[in-house]
Amino acid sequence: MDRISVLRIGVPRETQPGENRVALVPEIVDRLTKAGFEVLVEARAGEAASHTDGAYRDAAATVLPDARAVFEGADVVLKVREPGATEQGAHEADLLREGSTLIAFLNPARNPELLQKLAARRITAFAMELLPRISRAQNMDALSSMSTVAGYKAALMAANSIGKFFPLLMTAAGTIAPARAFVLGAGVAGLQAIATSRRLGAVVEAFDVRPAVREEVQSLGATFIALDLTDEKLVGAGGYAKALSAEQEARERELIHRHVKGADVVITTAMVPGRKAPVLITEAMVRDMRSGSVIEDLAAEMGGNCELTKPGERVTAHGVLILGPVNLAATLPVHASQMYSRNISALLLQLVKDGALHLDWEDEITRDTCAVREGRVVYGATRAAAAPAPAQILPAGSKVSA
Repeated sequence: MDRISVLRIGVPRETQPGENRVALVPEIVDRLTKAGFEVLVEARAGEAASHTDGAYRDAAATVLPDARAVFEGADVVLKVREPGATEQGAHEADLLREGSTLIAFLNPARNPELLQKLAARRITAFAMELLPRISRAQNMDALSSMSTVAGYKAALMAANSIGKFFPLLMTAAGTIAPARAFVLGAGVAGLQAIATSRRLGAVVEAFDVRPAVREEVQSLGATFIALDLTDEKLVGAGGYAKALSAEQEARERELIHRHVKGADVVITTAMVPGRKAPVLITEAMVRDMRSGSVIEDLAAEMGGNCELTKPGERVTAHGVLILGPVNLAATLPVHASQMYSRNISALLLQLVKDGALHLDWEDEITRDTCAVREGRVVYGATRAAAAPAPAQILPAGSKVSA
């Protein structure tokens, strides 16, 4: 067990384009300072999430003028996104004090060069997306928190983009039928999309190969759509959906095609960790959809579940509007930051004992969340060997226990 003294926690302003969240909100800073930590916050770090520098000072944080001052003074740096270039042109990875600790979403599968850079500076780096999905880590599960935000916002965007009412309306002009929504994947994002669409009044159907989510879908007032082959054999280690055979995949696509054709809104959430998202909606399916319908593809950043999706763009094809939003959580920065702050502070406190870091590498949370340690990248070979097979439906936050 390694023991590294930790006195100061640094919170820089996020540098990634469009990123409005902040790693710690004043509410959590107040708790940490009362627990004996010193918190350093870059000026305007919380501005986009509606938190002023004054609010951080009131929580006993020290507000510093720039990122360099925060990185130089911090023993542990908490961020939302992976290190990037600052406004002054320096890279945050180079500003981290050698031997310090970093906790953030690092997207390790897509950032091997960043991991090597962190290793060269002997940074101990923890990736929030690697957190094991176990009961005692639930309050640290930032992936589920951000998936909740994304699923909620996806339903709102779809409702705002379609040329129809979502609810059934009885009007002087007669009865208006409700919109029909079809959600692919019933993980955390999918369930929130279902719940929000139902609250807006849509008739909702949802598809997932994992039978364990049937009751959750039905409890939200949606219809659960399943292949007749859906059973526990399609659930692999840890609750992930297994890959389907060629025959099963063909039947899955046929079922999806049938329900996509009848939908006004389709929200897709299927992703495979570290891999390109599976294509579940082909151009042929889009061609068969109703003119004016909408596809909201939450897997856009990972290649998209729809063959025609373009990340970050709105595309119209065959009369169908296809939305490819990226980083939806950043569009609701107040609550997304609040949730993330609670998650990341819970992980930090898991690593702390008596005011200092105690990195117990025998502990599952510490070991599995770490991406870089002692000058070497530990994310990679061992993790790949233990990874589940590619899945056809693996929604954000899609463990059966989620």
